[in-house]
Amino acid sequence: MLAAVLHEPKLIRVDDIERPEPGPGQVRVRVRAGGICGSDLSYYFKGKSGDFAVREPFILGHEVSGEIDALGPGVPESSAAAGVAVGQRVAVNPGLTCGRCRYCVAGMPNHCLDMRFMGSASTFPHSQGMFRQYIVVAEHQCVAVPETLDFAQASMAEPLAVALHAIRRAGSLVGAQVLVVGCGPIGCLLLATASRAGAHRLVAMDLSKRALDIARAMGADETVDAGDTNVVSRWAEARGTFDVVIEASGSPAGLDTALRAVRAGGTVVQVGNLPAGQSPVAANLVMSKEIRYTGSFRFADEYAIAAREIAQGKLDLRPLMTHSFSLSQANHAFEVAHDRSQSMKVHLQFD
Repeated sequence: MLAAVLHEPKLIRVDDIERPEPGPGQVRVRVRAGGICGSDLSYYFKGKSGDFAVREPFILGHEVSGEIDALGPGVPESSAAAGVAVGQRVAVNPGLTCGRCRYCVAGMPNHCLDMRFMGSASTFPHSQGMFRQYIVVAEHQCVAVPETLDFAQASMAEPLAVALHAIRRAGSLVGAQVLVVGCGPIGCLLLATASRAGAHRLVAMDLSKRALDIARAMGADETVDAGDTNVVSRWAEARGTFDVVIEASGSPAGLDTALRAVRAGGTVVQVGNLPAGQSPVAANLVMSKEIRYTGSFRFADEYAIAAREIAQGKLDLRPLMTHSFSLSQANHAFEVAHDRSQSMKVHLQFD
């Protein structure tokens, strides 16, 4: 089978590797579509994502969907009622938790001490990713979706789960003024989910006009050029403006804007992964405005919820899905995905 393997920054080779066989409690999925994430781009261009550096040939990808190809021992055909059967179309949760550590027991599985998150270099040997024609996962990592749902849309369950988790971390948004800093795919999904969560005023900020245009399509009431320092100064007056600010740009400047724009007693949620060694925090603002400054990392039980939201058509994700390429065009796909003047969410097809 073929896989997109990162051998060094800016060099993906489509390698022929052995097709895996499912073990007890596992299923094999034939991957059909996968979305390129911001962390994939960081690995591709820099050889690292945040604090996680690539140290061996590495298969990228953690946003995929496909169809079940084979069942391992202990996964009976009777599981079909639960959506696990050969031929079933599924979205695939990339994270496998131990279910036993103190974080799993406490309901914080995204902090599992023995997490196996596919496409992450956080451990060594790395947990190889999902940009390959076949993957083997635990039965419960698969969420059934209808045959009528496009594979690329189904693969959007992972980034939507990230957004849902961040909105949950923000607390109630009913009637709130909300600012989202950074309007890449995650930022735009945050806008869509914040709107459904009851936000009264939704403002989107980014440097890219194209991103801001898509942000409006995804629910923003107002859009602001991140280069406009005057507007940030106005937001900072009278001890801040917004009840909730969600930082999704992954930039020091974006985080600084978030802390200045939030009102006293408000909430800042950091979703963006800042570059290693570049995490400045205006700590005096956190203190003097009594800001609730919190982080949001991956997702917990939101993956299945996200897959169902997409399957039921509750969110229109099509404005985000701008490009699609074959696996053989992987390097070009990453270059296009990096160019925010022309792309938003780029998908690879594995047919």
